[in-house]
Amino acid sequence: MATAAASLRALLARLIDYAGLFPPAGLPLTAVVENYSAYLASSDAWILNRLVLPAAKLAGAQLPPDGRLTLLVESEPSSAPPQVETFESKFARPFSRPTYYELPLDAVPSGGFAKVRTGGLTPDMIPPTTQIAGFLMEAARRRVPFKATAGLHHPLRSLHPLTYAGEAPHAVMHGFINVFTAAAFAWHGAKALVVADVLNDVDATAFSFTDAELRWRGRALSTAQIEAARREFAHSFGSCSFEEPLADLRELGWL
Repeated sequence: MATAAASLRALLARLIDYAGLFPPAGLPLTAVVENYSAYLASSDAWILNRLVLPAAKLAGAQLPPDGRLTLLVESEPSSAPPQVETFESKFARPFSRPTYYELPLDAVPSGGFAKVRTGGLTPDMIPPTTQIAGFLMEAARRRVPFKATAGLHHPLRSLHPLTYAGEAPHAVMHGFINVFTAAAFAWHGAKALVVADVLNDVDATAFSFTDAELRWRGRALSTAQIEAARREFAHSFGSCSFEEPLADLRELGWL
């Protein structure tokens, strides 16, 4: 098994919010919490970020004491355990904890974070590259941190079934290595064309990782630059599977 280079570790650290309750996985709450607990105890726990739950499911969840949560809310919960670190909402109202708002960037309240959809269960739900690139450029310009949600099951842009059903539609899905590399470039001042080209790249050999830097087609980001972009800007993405993204990374020889 390959040992991840420091630049790749910086890109992947606490990257995946586990959202197994949601489609296409749609697992029962008990299975989701059991999975999350197992992932926390695994050697891949450094890639795992928060467990995603709707506020209405919180009371029924037997949370691990070392778990970290992000809670989907419509209004301020009457109470929430300390494991709940962040909220996520479609409503532009203030909340008591750091909040990701699934709203246009100009509607995100001051001090709030953005939330962008990068896929869905049907081909028409996958935003074009130009839209994702535009979001990254504008969010970087405004210095608004973000998380992504939906559709980032695979490292690189590629054709895949959109659900786990036998007759699932296929479409080209955005890759999480593409998106978060493009975000890091945007954060550090790259032009829109570069950001779009990173998002569109389907060639694994175009990306290389060393302890000192990530390189993409002759351009480089230092490990320190990646760490800064992840800390200050490109926080995480929600995925209904934690295992599928890791399996693909291993197949590429990156983990």
